[in-house]
Parts: sequence; C-alpha cells; structure tokens
Amino acid sequence: MEYRRSENLKDPSLNQRIITLIKNIPEGKVATYGQIATMAGNPQATRLVVWTLNSCSQKEKLPWHRVINSKGRISLKPGQGYELQKMLLQKDGIKFEEDDSIDLEKYLWSPSEIRL
Repeated sequence: MEYRRSENLKDPSLNQRIITLIKNIPEGKVATYGQIATMAGNPQATRLVVWTLNSCSQKEKLPWHRVINSKGRISLKPGQGYELQKMLLQKDGIKFEEDDSIDLEKYLWSPSEIRL
C-alpha cells in the first residue's frame, strides 16, 4: 500500500510511534529521518518525521537535534537552525568530521528494544 503524506497525517498511531522513537534517542547518538520512519513502521514516512519534528518538538520535549539526514549531515541551513543543532549535538558528545558530517558508524543509534 502506498502511503501519501496526507494519509500519514491522519494516522495518529504512526505519529505517536515517531514521537516515542525520537524521545528515546539517547544522548551521544543520532538517528536519521528514514531510520525513524522505518522503525515506526512506514519507510515512506520520512516527511512525517520532519513534520513531527517541526510541529511537536517543543510541546513533546523532543530531542529534535538528534535527528539528521542519511548522509550524516544536519539538514537545516546555516542561519536557520544549523548552528544551534550542531552546538546541541556537540554538547551531547557528538564529534563532527572535517567536512561537517557525523560518522554514522560511530554515532548512529541502534536500539535494542523499544516498545511502541
């Protein structure tokens, strides 16, 4: 079944699973948008992960800064949150490579058990 963004937004259980997963990303680790979508049960829901971060981070007290793209990079643009996200990740103990990427082999979250 193909999921469209509008269908995803109507699925409160998927949205709640995304919130639960993001809340569980530990300090010193990162997750990718696609990883969260896949773990929540819909690999095509990466845009819903982005939407959830944009709309719920403050209300749900999400560690939004721990979600990055699949290339190990911050997706926010300089002057639009990039610097804040990088600072928060560094505060968490994440070290950036010279090209400003994050070593996913070292820092990618690999949860052993999450109850959704």
